[in-house]
Amino acid sequence: MANDKRWTLKPADETCIKELHSVLRVSPILCRLLVVRGVSGYDNAKTFFRPELSQLHDPFLMKGMKEAVGRITDAIEWHEKIMVYGDYDVDGTTAVACMYSFLRSQYKGDITYYVPHRYREGYGVSKAGIDHAHEHGYTLMITLDCGIKSVELVKYAKTLGIDVIICDHHTPDHTLPPAFAILNPKQEGCPYPYKELSGCGIGFKLICALARKWGLPDETAYQYLDLVATSIAADIVPIDGENRVLAYYGLKKVNENPSPGIRTLKQLADVKKELTISDLVFVIGPRVNAAGRMDDARKAVELFIEEDPEKIPELAEALHSDNFDRKEVDKMTTEEALAMLQTDAILQQRKSTVLYQSHWHKGVVGIVASRLIDHYYRPTIVLTLSNDKVTGSARSVSGFNIYDAIHECRDLLENYGGHFYAAGMTMHPDNVGAFVNKFEQVVSSTIPPHLLVPEIEIDAELKLSDIKLPFYNIVKQFEPFGPSNMRPVFLTRHVYDFRGNSRVVKEQHLRIVAHQHNGITIDGIGFNMADKYPIVRQGPFDVVYTLDENEFNGRTSLQMKVIDVRVAE
Repeated sequence: MANDKRWTLKPADETCIKELHSVLRVSPILCRLLVVRGVSGYDNAKTFFRPELSQLHDPFLMKGMKEAVGRITDAIEWHEKIMVYGDYDVDGTTAVACMYSFLRSQYKGDITYYVPHRYREGYGVSKAGIDHAHEHGYTLMITLDCGIKSVELVKYAKTLGIDVIICDHHTPDHTLPPAFAILNPKQEGCPYPYKELSGCGIGFKLICALARKWGLPDETAYQYLDLVATSIAADIVPIDGENRVLAYYGLKKVNENPSPGIRTLKQLADVKKELTISDLVFVIGPRVNAAGRMDDARKAVELFIEEDPEKIPELAEALHSDNFDRKEVDKMTTEEALAMLQTDAILQQRKSTVLYQSHWHKGVVGIVASRLIDHYYRPTIVLTLSNDKVTGSARSVSGFNIYDAIHECRDLLENYGGHFYAAGMTMHPDNVGAFVNKFEQVVSSTIPPHLLVPEIEIDAELKLSDIKLPFYNIVKQFEPFGPSNMRPVFLTRHVYDFRGNSRVVKEQHLRIVAHQHNGITIDGIGFNMADKYPIVRQGPFDVVYTLDENEFNGRTSLQMKVIDVRVAE
């Protein structure tokens, strides 16, 4: 089971902290939080705390943008048939919805959209999709969140007289597809200043460029910001630079004036409070993703492009229902997988987890792999049978490149792809046993032991007396939180249980009332941390936590959301 965690205080340049403190005149702790996020100097800090849409980069700085805009403009003038093509996950379906809705609002000709079926066609541009375009006379195809690796398929489209514009954010290979235009800030020679846009974010930049070329007001593009923010959250891209501006204004739109599809999903999820990035990840994202996981991702696009208010609730209900099914399947599969691990001493001793059952649902294997890491912290692969092939998803632990480990087993695989922390693969059923052993061999010979212990990265040390409302109010302005700007994690040392008031609640959670000798006390809650109660009761203890507000009987107070406790050093 999961080991005790490693606590690591993030390094920060003390000179930068002092310089920021002298110009900002806020607590040195807040200056430290900024410095560990790469923020230095007054102008930098102002941009961080006051995101403005005027900070967005000129879309025409992106390599290929002029060509893409020219080709789409020509297609409209020549009354060509245009196909918008995107992947089946949240990033792909939101991108398709934005691009399709925008083009349809400006062009009365023939526009369609196409999302490949997860199980019949698989990820990315498919031959079936290109054949469909050709059969129906579509001569321009705009791919979103995919296409950068589809060299042969784009060649094939070209032979059929179809021009392809690729909008993709995945890392390109050395050889690029022969597309009419490629929009990807990661491609060689692209001067675009920000490299970490989501797939939907790149589609949004194309919409901005078209709007400018066609003399449309900025609002024509900005109306899609709630979908862009949803893609940023769900695709786990960094929330810094341009993504921070897009996420900030996208969340504002989600909360104040969402598109009908997002509004209806919020109502179905029964969300009353203001949504955060975390809510987009855990509340909205799974409902959008469930369509492609359990059935057909076109349903997600339909929800976001539908203009008839009568039909929207029905479409949202279908996603909500798919998500309910997904949760049931996910829960059953996780329980089965954990039972396999808990009853097999050999599997427990390994440095990796690879589990296979032919009946598991392909749509949840990635989620299940992530859940297993919560219990057995190590690189994990979950496999199932689909179309007579064994197929699966891999998830890694912090600091270990799982794509490289799978690459070492390539002789046993028919297909594989992915990146540092997540990957997918396909193999012949006869190769499963050999793959399990080889993957374990690769992981156990390359993973440093400390990477098998979960790490908690700490932003700053606090005394309980530092925790005041004005301090917390500035911490709140660090939002939206996400990769590259996670919610700040604090450490307080040498804390005591206040007058024996800490206790276990509902048999599994830890309710702490903590104090230091200066008389300051603060409440905290540690979910599923009942086993740590003896450490708190004996004291003194060190505690790692984030801060949030707790509303009770109409009164708001600050509380610690406890991540870990240990005996004080």
